[in-house]
Amino acid sequence: MNARPGPAKQSDEARRGLWFGVGAYGLWGILPIYFKAIAGVGAIDIVANRVLWSVPFLLVLLYAFGQSRELRAVFRRPRTLGFLAVTALLIGTNWLLFVYAVTVGHILAGSLGYYLSPLANVLLGRIILKEPLGRLQWAAVALAAAGISGLAFQAASQLWISLTLAVTFATYGLLRKLAPVEATSGLTVETLLLLPLALAWLGFGLAAGEPVLGTGAFEIALVLLAGVATSVPLLLFTGAARRLRYSTLGMLQFIAPTLQFLCAVLLYGEAFTLWHAVAFASIWLALGLYVYGLARRARIAVTLPE
Repeated sequence: MNARPGPAKQSDEARRGLWFGVGAYGLWGILPIYFKAIAGVGAIDIVANRVLWSVPFLLVLLYAFGQSRELRAVFRRPRTLGFLAVTALLIGTNWLLFVYAVTVGHILAGSLGYYLSPLANVLLGRIILKEPLGRLQWAAVALAAAGISGLAFQAASQLWISLTLAVTFATYGLLRKLAPVEATSGLTVETLLLLPLALAWLGFGLAAGEPVLGTGAFEIALVLLAGVATSVPLLLFTGAARRLRYSTLGMLQFIAPTLQFLCAVLLYGEAFTLWHAVAFASIWLALGLYVYGLARRARIAVTLPE
């Protein structure tokens, strides 16, 4: 008979998942700085380079950690491959829209999308995965939704960007949690599925004489690092998604849009309105409520007799 993982093992995995999540969302939060530095390259060119240069980086990781056999196995499992084809489309769309938002000066609209996505994560976790939510967690969701509604009203003209980012990323996270594949091999398959499109786009651009890699040595060097900038946070995210409750992962996601929000206002001078201030305060209060609810539930569970 197979033994279940003990409480200590489960706690260690949850702790690792927490740090993976913090790392992923922290890196995503400062990505606007990277994309602004290569804003002279077109948004589709940037995404195509992200796909292209992620492939060798991920393959090296797979072979370094002895996971190349699992990569080959995924291509022999049609159901898993179908899952990853859908997630590849979702993450590709998400990448493209976020890069577009940053390069045209709508970082706040992008941050709003990633503020909305945790709410979608929590609701998907409750509806699809049947994860229970206590009263404090529901209150946190309601409070965050109230704060975000003000931002949605303020940024109505870019709301399509925010909503598309929220839906694509929340659905991506859910499907990656359900897909029976490890983080590195799954991301490698997704990237390989997008690679033909990326190569075709870059090939047409090169044939037309367009600077698809940038124009200066510094810009080209940054573009060549797109694989690392893309793969590392996604690997951390998928590692976190497999170890944490989906609703908990959703609340951690507030780290990324908050950092993006600060980049937009403090570094790039986008307008900071009263609605932004209300939403910022509401969301962090919601996060505090949610974490307090989790801690309270954990303390009660520890004190209950076996």
